[in-house]
Amino acid sequence: MTVGFKKWIVGSPDLELAKNTALELEKDPFSVMLAQIRGIIDTEEIDYYLSDELMISSPDELIDIDKAADIINEYIDSGLKIAIFGDYDCDGVCACAIMYKYLKNRGADVFVYIPDRISEGYGMNNTAIDIINQNNCKLIITVDNGISCKSEIDYASSLGIVTIVTDHHLPPEELPDAAAVVNPNRIDCPSSFKQICGAEVAFKVICKIDCKEPEELIYDYADLIAVATMGDSMPLIKENRSIVKYGIKRIKSNNNLGLTAVLSVAGIDNSQVNSSKLSFGIVPRINAAGRMGSAMRAFNLLIADDFMQAIKYANQIEQDNSDRQKTEREIIDSVVNIIEEKGYNRDRVIVAVGSGFHLGVVGIAAVKIAEKYGKPTIILSSDNGSSTGSCRSIGGFNIFDALKNCENYLERYGGHEMAAGLTVKNENISCFREEINRYAYKFEPTVPQLNLDFKLNPAAISEEIVYSIKALEPFGNSNPAPMFGIFGAEIKAITPLSQGKHIKLHLKKDGKDFNALLFGVSPQQLCFGTGDTVDLAVSLDLNTYMNQTKVSVIIKEIRPAGLNQDKVFSDIFAIDGFFSGNLADKSKLYVSRADIGAVYRYFKVKTVTEESLYYCFCNSIGYAKAYISFTILKELGLVSITDEIITINTAEKTELSLSNTYNILGKEGE
Repeated sequence: MTVGFKKWIVGSPDLELAKNTALELEKDPFSVMLAQIRGIIDTEEIDYYLSDELMISSPDELIDIDKAADIINEYIDSGLKIAIFGDYDCDGVCACAIMYKYLKNRGADVFVYIPDRISEGYGMNNTAIDIINQNNCKLIITVDNGISCKSEIDYASSLGIVTIVTDHHLPPEELPDAAAVVNPNRIDCPSSFKQICGAEVAFKVICKIDCKEPEELIYDYADLIAVATMGDSMPLIKENRSIVKYGIKRIKSNNNLGLTAVLSVAGIDNSQVNSSKLSFGIVPRINAAGRMGSAMRAFNLLIADDFMQAIKYANQIEQDNSDRQKTEREIIDSVVNIIEEKGYNRDRVIVAVGSGFHLGVVGIAAVKIAEKYGKPTIILSSDNGSSTGSCRSIGGFNIFDALKNCENYLERYGGHEMAAGLTVKNENISCFREEINRYAYKFEPTVPQLNLDFKLNPAAISEEIVYSIKALEPFGNSNPAPMFGIFGAEIKAITPLSQGKHIKLHLKKDGKDFNALLFGVSPQQLCFGTGDTVDLAVSLDLNTYMNQTKVSVIIKEIRPAGLNQDKVFSDIFAIDGFFSGNLADKSKLYVSRADIGAVYRYFKVKTVTEESLYYCFCNSIGYAKAYISFTILKELGLVSITDEIITINTAEKTELSLSNTYNILGKEGE
């Protein structure tokens, strides 16, 4: 898969239905139309979706919650020491802070334990339980973990420690023998909405402990639940969306000193906080503490009652986040080099191994690599004869099932459809790579998709539309920010911005002139010029400058107008199949001297990157022939890539037959 290419899926709104529903509900028609594109059709659901009213299902729906509340109240009243066993990610730290704040307000004697990501890993362990026992704790409350810790809970019980599990992860067939197990995903739990984060489970437990409705306590905890919900990528539907929307309001009011300090250190204005600022501003910093240092720093930040103390912790996790970013870049650069050098980019599933990769960061790196190549990705860090790492998939390929198929080569593994972890002995990595790719070839190849809400006429763009879009916030998992397709726009002019780091395109469609911004692309990297006709995937936002507010059209992807994307993907799969030895019919890859010459001459008149090169020929010789032609030119040393830009090398006349690829695919094309 060539990096960056996605299949555009364009929605088809029912304009009449949206209009009638909007009239019935007295809602904005554009907002209703976007809701319906997201599958929200029922009028009651749309009313709920567009409402600002706080809605939370009753804690009483959760099985064992009465039992848990009674036991916790008993231990609070008796003055016996209580341990909170948390997790090192954003959800786990927020859940810890919620439970801790409540118990301390009740006067409880509380001890907090969050395991180290690297040395201890996820969940309870016996060494940690020994430490809890040494601190004279008689009750353990797990938050965001514990459902799979049967043996550890049995060990705690042998020491005379009672355990209550509050968790949201999928349970094993046999539940732990805890005094209470509060988890909406228990098979026998009658809760109406199960897709809540660990922090919300903890919140509902304290509501029951306090004998109050969620609406009575949410004021003090909504901000942390909102951050946890975004941090765990829970679907922003129903009560999750309601709580995040309310929690953002609480964050804007400086309710939590720790969150205010994080925003201050990160240079984010509280008044501008939205779901995007949570996902890319707050969450990575809280996670960074557990990835690079100690999650207790993030916990202490969230419970701080002195702003200067909060700033101290915020500065520490800001450094953790900087270290995380640096380490992430190093891993990604190293992995890309390995993939390109070894040709793993041709595989259906990328398996890359390096030495000494930071295990707290490989998961993030796997996400970025999967996005870059549009393929399921496994990154492993080798150490002392075995390798441990993370998997990330893309839609349509169940990575957990793939690992299960290869379990004979694995020491251990676990996870779900889109993400997993594993350990494999180094001598088994090659066989594992072959087997998981053999398994992947049993299915249709995965195709990364870009979902566009619908086609948009530039003449319809207005401030009112942007306000209609904002009515759908917060955006996130299952409620993505709207994106639209503008098809067949002519480029009239190209203006560099910020010393050429970004571009403003002046465009025209159906007699309407409009501007659009393309970030992170220089004019030299753009494979289109004035007079070209393009299709755009765009988002809309408002930009206020000098007291003037204007609509910004932001380009997310750009491609030649009229692109036959099914043919392009067919070409891509043929290219991958050929170079990985899994293609029987090579005919669609055959190239002629004329094809190679057309690609070569193009570089003489146009500066272009490899990533965008193939777009230029999609509507002429085609994606596959352009790719093979460029491969031949590289093999002959006639072209090279410097700072991502393709350049022609000064060279004497050469023979095409000196290229191995030409000998296989060129001669047949003559």
